[in-house]
Amino acid sequence: MSMKWIIKILFLVLLNSCSMTPPAVEKINGLSFVASRDSIVEAHVEPVVDINANYAAIMPFGFIRDLNNPEVHYSWDRQWFGETPEGVTQYVKALNRSGIKIMLKPQLWISHGQYTGQIEMNNEEDWHVFEETYSSYILGFARLAESLGIEIFCIGTELDLFVQNRGIFWDKLIAEIRAVYSGKLTYASNWDEYQRVPFWKDLDLIGIDAYFPLSENKTPTVEDCRLGWRKFKPEIEKMVDIYKKPILFTEFGYRSLDYAAREPWRSDRSLLGVNHQAQTNATQALFEEFWDEPWFAGGFIWKWFHDSKWINPDENTRFTPQKKPAEALIRETFGSY
Repeated sequence: MSMKWIIKILFLVLLNSCSMTPPAVEKINGLSFVASRDSIVEAHVEPVVDINANYAAIMPFGFIRDLNNPEVHYSWDRQWFGETPEGVTQYVKALNRSGIKIMLKPQLWISHGQYTGQIEMNNEEDWHVFEETYSSYILGFARLAESLGIEIFCIGTELDLFVQNRGIFWDKLIAEIRAVYSGKLTYASNWDEYQRVPFWKDLDLIGIDAYFPLSENKTPTVEDCRLGWRKFKPEIEKMVDIYKKPILFTEFGYRSLDYAAREPWRSDRSLLGVNHQAQTNATQALFEEFWDEPWFAGGFIWKWFHDSKWINPDENTRFTPQKKPAEALIRETFGSY
């Protein structure tokens, strides 16, 4: 065979290979794994594997007494085991043994459920106390993440006013985290906050807690919710164009109640009306809109309990999909990616 024909054949092979559909990138099919008072065992991990998850978010909470109190408390005597460094270590190792990767996501809780996005100190002295205790909290878990080989570390969750008011602090904190942790960094911005975050360029993933309002209907259909995404999805994709970073839904999910897609961020117990179809339809619409997008890294279902024995699906209106029709949908979707 002449050299001319060899070159021609090689060219055709290259041309055909370039026209082939590229293999799908593995998505982060994650669950937000809720801490408990106790250690976990293999029986608690098996359902995570069974639903085809490949990631779990571990969330060691830090606590603030109220919006006017500047001190972050963590790893104290009253803390649940799963939120302590020892508990995090035990959870991570148990999940890793079954091939589950980890995002470590230390986040704040304010007494009585006040919104963390409103944290704003009254004076510079209080800011100093708050920043010192927050840094100690975050850097301690960043070091732990490095020692455990954790894949993703989340530097904060829904801290809108703190992020807007204290830019110098965040630049310094990110540099300090990078000095002790070598994995990927993200921040869990609220759905109405992500466009204001000034430090996306310094992180690896643009994190969004994706509680976008999609439909006013009592039982929204999949199409209702997909129509609702048309308002928000172009703005999300625009962030990819600006920062050249993938989008990660650090939290996503819907409660199994009436009007589940109207104000998905609401967690108060005043909302009534068990509605599994609303939860399933809204979740399916999110999967259909995002999981095939090449710029979308995946996300973490809010939320998953280590033991579902107490969950009665006939009465439960909370976010968890466990024992509900949405669980089968998640298993099927995660299994496809």
